[in-house]
Amino acid sequence: MTAFDNSYARELAGFYTPWAGAVTPAPKTLKFNAVLASELGLDPVEWTADVLTGATAPVGATPIAQVYAGHQFGGFSPQLGDGRALLLGEVIDSHGNRRDIALKGSGRTPYSRGGDGKAVVGPVLREYLIGEAMHALGVPTTRALGAALTGERVLREAGPLPGAVLARVASSHLRVGTFQYFAAQQDHAKLRQLTHYAIARHYPDAATADVPALALLEAVRDAQAALVAKWMGLGFVHGVMNTDNMTISGETIDYGPCAFIDTFDERAVFSSIDTGGRYAYANQPPIAQWNLARLAEALLPLIDEDTDAAIAKAVPVINDFAPRYEAAWTAEFRAKLGLTTAQDGDADLINALLAALQGKADFTQSFRQLAATLRGKDALPDSSALQAWMPAWRARIGEDKNAVATSMDAKNPLYIPRNHLVEEALDAATAGDTGPFEELLEVLAQPFLAQAGKDRFALPAPSDFGRYTTFCGT
Repeated sequence: MTAFDNSYARELAGFYTPWAGAVTPAPKTLKFNAVLASELGLDPVEWTADVLTGATAPVGATPIAQVYAGHQFGGFSPQLGDGRALLLGEVIDSHGNRRDIALKGSGRTPYSRGGDGKAVVGPVLREYLIGEAMHALGVPTTRALGAALTGERVLREAGPLPGAVLARVASSHLRVGTFQYFAAQQDHAKLRQLTHYAIARHYPDAATADVPALALLEAVRDAQAALVAKWMGLGFVHGVMNTDNMTISGETIDYGPCAFIDTFDERAVFSSIDTGGRYAYANQPPIAQWNLARLAEALLPLIDEDTDAAIAKAVPVINDFAPRYEAAWTAEFRAKLGLTTAQDGDADLINALLAALQGKADFTQSFRQLAATLRGKDALPDSSALQAWMPAWRARIGEDKNAVATSMDAKNPLYIPRNHLVEEALDAATAGDTGPFEELLEVLAQPFLAQAGKDRFALPAPSDFGRYTTFCGT
């Protein structure tokens, strides 16, 4: 039997509303992640379709809807919360780590704000697919425990679609917006309680710092700097970096309008609602810093009773995001280019490559092609800018080219969730065929290894795929 230990529900009364998922007419399991379930110590027999859709709570769970606030595209909403999600509870995994198990799409809650609280199969499987792909790529992320159909049709702009629910696992669902909610309420007692809980759960060393709230801010800064550097190294565009989608743990959360760049474009935007490009690829680092500043604002009363003094302590922490991110980003791209040591001028070399790729070459393929050239293959696209860049890189990597190529292939994926393949899989699943989803999921589980018969999964979108647009559809 699954052993739940629900510290959030137990210790943070007033931070949530007890709730239950909606009854579903004909629940059916679509996919269950048995490997993850084993890591979490779960008995798969208990995780029936009824449980995965939220109609029945597992024994020992304490289902709740969490409350939080958030800046959405720069505008502050003082109350958001789990509008279509339920935190079932927490388990201690096989590594001794506390993990949340939550549902997404399980029906209306007190925080639904007029929405139906439901989800449809396409976006549910998108989050399943990309979350698991990010895990395989080494990116901190929420993960998918399972997905289930509800047996009902859910009305969306495209018409009635099959309803579905995602079971999601996270280190926690604490967000910047969680702190913003209690700061906006000017409830300093609850803000302090939340801060103590977050520190104990994620950054216990901060508890012994002179100013624990400031140490928490520093820890979140470092986690987010490292996370966004990994996004940038993969050409990943999150698409909706609102403060309610920025975790305290440093995990990627919410994959609604996300996408991966094909032809490199630092201005890449895919979300249909991001008309101003606020969350474009190149804007992700400064937006992460902006979000961190909002966390700092929420924590000011706990940093120092004097507001001016608190600001004076918090500002250097925020300002230090940029150099820490730059260090993480440079390290990420050094590894992508097979550079095993740090030298002055590496950032210039990396930026020169990105300038050469801009609008001309596939981002993911280019790094594998560079490695192939070290093995004597003529693999690069016909680009004068890229050819002009090559001599400086070759001079930088030294003589042991085979070792460099091997290290590059271990760092640079051959397979990513290509947008056209994701859409192909989701369209088929919506029509009732999960075969393409299963095949893509299997390929993405080993992103760095060439797989026989899977060549098409490494290719960019065909020319007739057109401009890709994503939607916040979960």
